[in-house]
Amino acid sequence: MKSYADAGVDIRREEKAVKSLLSGLKFVRRGPGQPILTNHYASVIDAGEIGIAITTDGVGTKIKVAEIMNSFTTIGIDCVAMNVNDLYAINAEPVAMVDYIATNRPDERIMAEIGEGLNRGCEIANITLVGGETATLDIVNGWDLSGTVIGFVDKNRMITGENIKHGDFIFAIPSSGIHSNGLTLARKLIEENGLSYHDRFGNHTIGEELLIPTRIYSEVPGIAERHEIHGMAHITGGGLLNLKRLKRARFVIDSPLKPQKIFTFLQELGNINLDEMYRTFNMGMGFMIICDEKTAEELRIEMEGDVVGHVEEGEGVYLEEVRVDI
Repeated sequence: MKSYADAGVDIRREEKAVKSLLSGLKFVRRGPGQPILTNHYASVIDAGEIGIAITTDGVGTKIKVAEIMNSFTTIGIDCVAMNVNDLYAINAEPVAMVDYIATNRPDERIMAEIGEGLNRGCEIANITLVGGETATLDIVNGWDLSGTVIGFVDKNRMITGENIKHGDFIFAIPSSGIHSNGLTLARKLIEENGLSYHDRFGNHTIGEELLIPTRIYSEVPGIAERHEIHGMAHITGGGLLNLKRLKRARFVIDSPLKPQKIFTFLQELGNINLDEMYRTFNMGMGFMIICDEKTAEELRIEMEGDVVGHVEEGEGVYLEEVRVDI
């Protein structure tokens, strides 16, 4: 049985390393521009009547698949998505982005294809890419792509999860597939089983399936405008454990959306336990909204997705009576 840790990504060890990093970061700016939200999906700086939201993320080892497939046209969409979705999770409107590209071998065609994806992602999210940085580094073997997005948020309408309560419903919006997390494990399973990224998978190849862009949940701000939402979660690395970022509560997933075939394919390849799958991948649920029953029923009618669980008193994330965060 393979796990994300076996593939080289130990989420718990990573959490400890991040805590170690944060332990030394104590300085806070003096004067205007004080932080009013930190260590969430996005952080928010006080800018008077509004808050400036900011977040940063990259596409991780998904870019290795792009290298193998020699196709970089969609990877920029992933970079935009991983950032703007984090802003949506606190009800911020993303407005601008800067990107960072690192490589040991600059290539005009690849740069053009990355730019194509970045532009398409910005178009979907309605943001402007206002600048960035490209670095040629001998410490990089291949390519790395990341970005930072800023946005605006009404300080009175930030959604942080503090209003989540016992009895709330969990509504999941489908993902487009594997998105940009868990690719290290996915690649290891494929390669160790002697498969090629060019092998057929449905009506395309395994590599093309893995490169399907991360969904940009641009409909979320409108949902938060029309409904009372108690919390939102972008399901990234750590899978369902992302719900724990919102509030100390017991999140019970008892009717998960049906995962796409890529997830069952990977699970069977590695004989992976179900709880490990939901700790690593989005499993077909890329974004979650926590709200009361009335709002959940309204969301069922007006958008793609469904109620997948509920909130109880307690702590942790449970999947059909299996505690995911053990």
